[in-house]
Amino acid sequence: MIVTLTANPSLDRTVELPGALVRGAVQRAAGTTEESGGKGVNVCRALTASGVASLAVLPGADEDPVTAGLRQAGIPYLNMPITAPLRSNITLTEPDGTTTKVNAPGPSLSPVEQEALIALVVGACTPKEGSGPVSWLVLAGSLPPGVPPNFYALVAQAVRERLGTEAPLIAMDSSGPPLTGALMHGAAPDLLKPNAEELAEAAGFSNEAALEADPLLAARAAGVLRERGVGAALVTLGAKGALLVTADGSWLATRPPVQARSTVGAGDSALAGYLLAEVAGVPPAECLRQAVAHGAAAAALPGTAVPTLAQTDPGEVTVTALSIEPQGPIAGRAAAAPQKEES
Repeated sequence: MIVTLTANPSLDRTVELPGALVRGAVQRAAGTTEESGGKGVNVCRALTASGVASLAVLPGADEDPVTAGLRQAGIPYLNMPITAPLRSNITLTEPDGTTTKVNAPGPSLSPVEQEALIALVVGACTPKEGSGPVSWLVLAGSLPPGVPPNFYALVAQAVRERLGTEAPLIAMDSSGPPLTGALMHGAAPDLLKPNAEELAEAAGFSNEAALEADPLLAARAAGVLRERGVGAALVTLGAKGALLVTADGSWLATRPPVQARSTVGAGDSALAGYLLAEVAGVPPAECLRQAVAHGAAAAALPGTAVPTLAQTDPGEVTVTALSIEPQGPIAGRAAAAPQKEES
């Protein structure tokens, strides 16, 4: 079983345009889709589509369109009821795969609701009689208004302290304050899934483009995160493929370009691909292979659609072991500054 937490879920509306987006003009859509979303929800959708037992934990009223959509799609979920409606996000996709997103902030969560959501996650991760253990907890996406940046750290600490040796491994996919907040508060995940921008932010680099252009440099940057307690880093690099950096080695995975229809959710599908391979017991390099295969398959689908395992082609992915030698200060890394906890 894999549990995902989406603290700021959404109803994702995707509009497919027949041509390039023209600002200030009236354009007709070629098609529209609507899915219950948010990064953790997307991971759960992808896992469920491939037959992997998973559970999405999220705030939201029983009859909110997001939870209603999960029920209709047959996605297992556990919700913490709130009175405010969940947000709606809008995505515009162009024929060449260019994607424009407009994300709403979402409803605020009170301190009481935050505690209730943490308790719900702990309960979901607690082993139940007659069911298998929870192998992974995925903390994913942005945080809604009113939630402190160290919220994911608080969730991780609560799960690990309450469950001890029975606690699941923790994967994290976020950015901005939720990402730095988790790393600053001693709750580093077992697996972190940044893209080049998030890797630059977390590792203190000034040039994300250099990381995306140079996989070896990106691997060394991921090593900085491992020095800060992160167990492993799965780094997506766009057209350059993806990296996996662990205590046992580093690998680069690439594949031929795909005709992208929408890049929304491709990173979430990549994380799902990695996890479904990991729980199947395959070696780390093969987990990376499946991650890239899943991400590519998702990019070729419309809107926020997620691929099944059968729709992926890991045979198209080439995985190469990397040798990362220490080379002194890493070019592009910002000078270290004392980190202050949020008051």
